[in-house]
Amino acid sequence: MSASMPIPNLRHLRVFLSVIEQKSITKASDSIFLSQPAITQAIAKLEKQLGANLFERHSDGMYPTKSGSIWQNRVTRAIEHLQLATQHILQEAQGRDAVHKNILAQISTTQLKALVAVCEAQNFSIASRNLGISQSSVHRAARDLERLLDITLFEKNSLGIGATAAAKELSKATKLAFNELKQGVSEIHALQYRDVSTIDIGSMPLARTTILPKSILRFNETHNDVNVRVIEGPYQDLLHHLRQGDIDMILGALRDPLPADDVIQEALWHPPLSIVARHGHPLFEKGEVSAIDLADYAWVVPGEGTPTRQAFENLFSEADIERPKRIIESSSQILIRELLLESDRLTLISAAQIEREININLLRVLPFELEHTRRPIGLCVRKNWLPTTTQSHFLSMLREVAEVFR
Repeated sequence: MSASMPIPNLRHLRVFLSVIEQKSITKASDSIFLSQPAITQAIAKLEKQLGANLFERHSDGMYPTKSGSIWQNRVTRAIEHLQLATQHILQEAQGRDAVHKNILAQISTTQLKALVAVCEAQNFSIASRNLGISQSSVHRAARDLERLLDITLFEKNSLGIGATAAAKELSKATKLAFNELKQGVSEIHALQYRDVSTIDIGSMPLARTTILPKSILRFNETHNDVNVRVIEGPYQDLLHHLRQGDIDMILGALRDPLPADDVIQEALWHPPLSIVARHGHPLFEKGEVSAIDLADYAWVVPGEGTPTRQAFENLFSEADIERPKRIIESSSQILIRELLLESDRLTLISAAQIEREININLLRVLPFELEHTRRPIGLCVRKNWLPTTTQSHFLSMLREVAEVFR
C-alpha cells in the first residue's frame, strides 16, 4: 500500500466479504460469529480508510457500490493468494489432506507484515526499524504466526536469520495479496478522479533508450498525476521483484524458454543486433568484414546468460573460430559508449539503443550481416496479474509506440 494508506486489517476484510455475501449485517453476524456493532465499526473503518462508501442500504439488504464492487474483487483475489499459500504450506509440512478453513481467519495483518519484513531483512532488528515498531513486537508477531501454523518459519544461521521455504512462500503470497489491495485503492481513487497511483516498471537497457521514454512522455500527457517508477537491475533481480509483486512489469529482451511458470511474455518488436565501433575504427577501411576480422579485436559484451551474450558466442562458434578472449563484461550503456570511443573495442548492441551517438557520428554500425539475430523485445508480467484501468492505458501506450519500431 502507500504511506498514507495503511494495509487494512485482515479481519475487517473478511467482515466486508461476509456482508457482501450475506447482504446483511445481521446475517453476517451469525455467519462469522461477530457482533453487529463490531461489523458496523469494521465497515465504517474500511470506508474511512478508502475514502469511499462501499455499500448502498436498500430495504431488501445491503449491496456494494461501484467502489464496493471494485474492492470486493481485489479483496477476494488477495484472500485467495493467502488461502492457497497457507493450505499448501500446511499440506507440505503436516501431510494434511484437508486444511482447517479457519486458519487464515486467525492470521493478522501485523503477523504478515512482520513475516515479510523479517524475510526481506533476514534480521529482526533491521525488520523492526523498517516497520517502525519495536523489535520485541516484530519477534512476537513472527513467533505467534509460527505457533498458529505449527511450522518453523525462521532459523538461525551464520548470517543471522534464515527464512524457511514455507516462510518464503507465505511472504510472497502476502506481498501479492497486499499488491492486490493497493491496486484496489488505486482503482477506487481513479473512480473519484484523484488517481495518484504509481506504475512500477522493471526496465532492461534497450527499452530504456527506445520505447520507454516515448511511452512515459505520451502517457503523462493524459495522466499527469500518475507517477512512473523505473527500476533498473539484472534480469534475475527484476524477475524476482515481478513475481513478488514489487513491480508491475518488466520491459526488455524476452527469455526462451519462459523464465518461470507464473509469468507470461508479450513480444512488442524484434530488432536485430548490430556490431558497433567508434567512428574512424580501422575495420571501416575494409570492404567486407569477416568473423575472423572481428575475432582480432577486444570487445565489450553483457554478462553470461543474456540473449546478447549468447548471440556474441554464436557469432564465432557458427564461424567455427575461437571467440575473442579480451572482453569486458558490462550492460551499462554509458560505460560501453566510453570504452568504444576511447579504444578499438567492439560491441554487439541494437542500433536503436545508440541512435543519438550514430546521428552525431560518434559511433557507427559495421557492415556485417546480423539479420538472423532479431530477438523479441517486449513485456513480462505475472500470469494472474489484473492491471488497473490506468495500467492498461500505459500498456496500450507501450504497444502503440512499439509499432513505430517494427
